[in-house]
Amino acid sequence: MRSLLFIFIYLVVSTINLLCAQTISGSVEDFTNQPVPYANVILKDTNQKLIKAGITNEKGVFILKNIKNNTYQLTISSIGFKSYTKTFTFSNSAIALGTITLEQNTETLEEVTVTATKPIVEVKPDKTVFNVAETITSSGNNSLDVLRKAPGVRVDNNDDIVVEGKNGVLIYIDDRQSFLQGDDLTTFLQSLQADEIESIEIITQPSSQYDAAGNAGIINIRLKREKGIGTVGSFSNTLTYGDFLRNNSQIGITTKTKKWTLNANYSNFIGKSTSFINLYRIQGDNIFDARSNSENDVTNHNIRASADYVINTKNTIGVSANLSLRDASSETNSRTPIIQRNTGVIDSILLAPNSNKNESLNLNTNLNYRYKDTLGRSLLIDLNYGRYERDRFNNQPNFYVTSEGNPLNENITAQDTPIDIDIYVAKADYEQSLGKGTLSFGSKLSFVKTDNTFDFFTIQNGVRSLDENRSNTFVYDEIVTAGYVNYNFGINKFKIQAGLRMENTDSKGELTATSQNDDRVVERNYTDWFPSGGLTYQASRNHSLALIYSRRIQRPNYQALNPFEFQLDELSFRRGNPFLQPQYTDNLKLSHTYKYTLTTSLSYSFINDFFAQVTEAEGENRNFINTRNVANQEVINLSISYPKKINDWWSVYMSGYVFYSNFKPTDPSFIAVDQTTYGGYAQSTFTLGKGLTFEVSGWYSSPSIWGGTYNTDSLGALNIGLQKKWDNWTVKLTGNDILYTIPWRGTTQFGDLFIDGRGGNDSRTVQFYISHSFGNKDVKSKKQRKSGLEDEQDRIEN
Repeated sequence: MRSLLFIFIYLVVSTINLLCAQTISGSVEDFTNQPVPYANVILKDTNQKLIKAGITNEKGVFILKNIKNNTYQLTISSIGFKSYTKTFTFSNSAIALGTITLEQNTETLEEVTVTATKPIVEVKPDKTVFNVAETITSSGNNSLDVLRKAPGVRVDNNDDIVVEGKNGVLIYIDDRQSFLQGDDLTTFLQSLQADEIESIEIITQPSSQYDAAGNAGIINIRLKREKGIGTVGSFSNTLTYGDFLRNNSQIGITTKTKKWTLNANYSNFIGKSTSFINLYRIQGDNIFDARSNSENDVTNHNIRASADYVINTKNTIGVSANLSLRDASSETNSRTPIIQRNTGVIDSILLAPNSNKNESLNLNTNLNYRYKDTLGRSLLIDLNYGRYERDRFNNQPNFYVTSEGNPLNENITAQDTPIDIDIYVAKADYEQSLGKGTLSFGSKLSFVKTDNTFDFFTIQNGVRSLDENRSNTFVYDEIVTAGYVNYNFGINKFKIQAGLRMENTDSKGELTATSQNDDRVVERNYTDWFPSGGLTYQASRNHSLALIYSRRIQRPNYQALNPFEFQLDELSFRRGNPFLQPQYTDNLKLSHTYKYTLTTSLSYSFINDFFAQVTEAEGENRNFINTRNVANQEVINLSISYPKKINDWWSVYMSGYVFYSNFKPTDPSFIAVDQTTYGGYAQSTFTLGKGLTFEVSGWYSSPSIWGGTYNTDSLGALNIGLQKKWDNWTVKLTGNDILYTIPWRGTTQFGDLFIDGRGGNDSRTVQFYISHSFGNKDVKSKKQRKSGLEDEQDRIEN
């Protein structure tokens, strides 16, 4: 077996070397050692006859192939730089010219001022880029608010992110997967401010190079960084007034030399907010009309720092760390009349003045090494460690009174539920020019250990006692081993990409509890194959078509596998499902782009073993939430996005979607549902002169299905903003959700249980924002380095 492996490696290396022959290659940089993308590369013979022409890629690398023996003149040019010319003789072997540095054309730069504005949306072959900095009403908001504006993206009533009609999107931060899910992910996105974000990349059909997890694709949030020799920085502060006054601030600084790039950023969110949830439940012979109002107090601190060191022109090493600290508390007053269904008489009223204390720590660290030469070969090695800690204590007194308010009985309980999660990830990615295309392959190994403790207490006369029969610990270990190969190449007007990824999952969940449980240990070991492919056709300068296919997996969240019960209140609780199966998605997408601006896409997805949050009845009064594989889902989605500059003072951006979702039951208790949902985002920006800009924006989502079980009403918001810029200062005043149309309403029925729910928060706010930048004015935005913690991080929830 080992001999066969050596022979295989030898043949691969020999083939690569053979195909790399007859080439001229090099990389182009500016005087600050930054790559010069899209520079013109012209090869002529001694008679000045054009032989080959090309451009550098985004990394500044060029390769001219199939070169015959002769003497040539090579010329490289780019706007703002002096042309580079070199004469040489080529004979039967590849020539690597190494790194070519273009000199700055100082005369041109002194006489010409170039002003450029990025479009709000850029459509690229493999992704759609939403440039956050180009929208006025984004500044001062958080990243979850910004995602509502992104093309093809919808944020539902539970703050879940939906892309092209599908849940299960992966959130990346600078090409690294977020650790968090559920309420913790929502809180982190709310604390990450728009001022820290450069752009949002929406990758609906990731290639085999990406992890297969996430049936709706990937959203990659790119944070702002700087480049260029010198030191620059910025700070901002936003005051938000809803029901309470809250504040968030941010400060960042970058120092760069020819060898080092050092970056540090701090941001926070401090303040109070309100929320409400009303659940009208019909169960058996009773009606439960629960109404809850909460005050939430949150303090969140985010710290991130990174350092990159350029060893030489081919080798770079980097290290980074992100730390998020959260301290949150909430006070909830809940009142639930229990009514006889036939007579309308109130039997009793449940009063539940609950309190919640939550402290969490989220640490991500990364060490990476990158090699890149002028032959188009690159190697990236990533080592990552993540640590997540959460201490949560819920105090849940329950008092039963008559309709007149006279006490009947009480049941006071509490839960202490700490969670510790460690994640280790090692991955390597290699890329090589091969033939007329690019071959890439790599591997990844991840290990996740999550330790959950659930201590249930009863409280009598102020004395707390541990109820061992309702307490447990749940330890879950998971190892995912993955490997992939991907190849893309071009033929005339066609670009073709094909890849295959393999992932093996080996997991073990072990419950320790006093009471006997048949689901004490659940072990799994399964291997899946995930093909992907795409075909792009550039019909003309104005028209391009793309057809893309991918298969993906959505593994259950760690907490959803815990088979024990978690009490929400006296009559409602959550129960885990250790036998919850992964869900698999097949995606097919056809898209058309006109003049690189108007984009239309039509996609079809089939989700097998869809799992949903199902609310079921238990006895006459209690109900529980359980995640179950209940149906197969079909989604047909049509999306359109179009930025347009009407004239010098008015520009608009519009994105819209319509999707049909059909759930076909695999569980007899599940009621088949289907729904056509439409919506979108629109923005008009008016330039008023003297640094003043005015913006009106809004989003809308028609009735839809949430979680496969809830039929929800329409949602939307209208926002306005006024901005003033001068020197290095920016001031903005915005109003958000001015019509107060974000609160949600929905109904669900599972078996004999019916629920009509409503909920929301103080989303109607006024914001005042101010920012200032300082330092070397020649410093420009820096591209983010790619490195990655992967999908394991996305499966943590409260």
